[in-house]
Amino acid sequence: MIFDHKKNAKFNGLRVKPAEFEKQIKYLSDNNWTFFTMSELIENKNNLSEKSIAITFDDGYEDNFTNAFPILKKYNAKATIYLVIDRHNKEWSSKRKKKNSSGELKNEPKLLDEQISELINSGLIEIGSHTMTHDNLPTLNKRQKLDEIKNSKLEIEKKFNIKCISFCYPFGLYDKEDIKLVQESYTNATTTTKGIDDLTKSDLFELKRITISGKDNMFAFKIKLKRGLRGFKK
Repeated sequence: MIFDHKKNAKFNGLRVKPAEFEKQIKYLSDNNWTFFTMSELIENKNNLSEKSIAITFDDGYEDNFTNAFPILKKYNAKATIYLVIDRHNKEWSSKRKKKNSSGELKNEPKLLDEQISELINSGLIEIGSHTMTHDNLPTLNKRQKLDEIKNSKLEIEKKFNIKCISFCYPFGLYDKEDIKLVQESYTNATTTTKGIDDLTKSDLFELKRITISGKDNMFAFKIKLKRGLRGFKK
């Protein structure tokens, strides 16, 4: 399940406000859902209950720390943040700017290293890779792909003294060569394809996610959860 999170959202199509996010996390907690990081979800794929969930955030925006993290701590809820290494270079989000004419995404503050360390030390947050620069992988040559995919992992592991084994494709775009390169360094990879997976049967390097947007009220949120439960039982 992927959340995009911002306090003062100008376009609700992407953003879940903190108050609504807390309602959603509280609902999951009150209804006995178990929170996993992505790597934990994969590690336990043969022993998951139908009420198992992995919350994910893409890119590495500071509001993941200032807005979402206090709520996650309150309910002891785990999550995974897919980090862009060069996130402080505003050029990396230029393509996202084209998709959202307000340009809001390009100018947002990104996570600081000390904030990431605090997230990691909480035991609730896994840091995965979202490449070095958030480039469109299928348009790159192999050397460039290796830099984006493998060096981002090495940078995360060196800087934060952790294992980085979860990956997320920028823009949800990838080709067969990208998958092969990701398989050499990671145990799983998520896409932006909407849906759920039976982890005992699915390709762990093309995992789908359910998107929760700012347009989803609690009724819509519950409907998406029910669809996920139906998919789990099939």
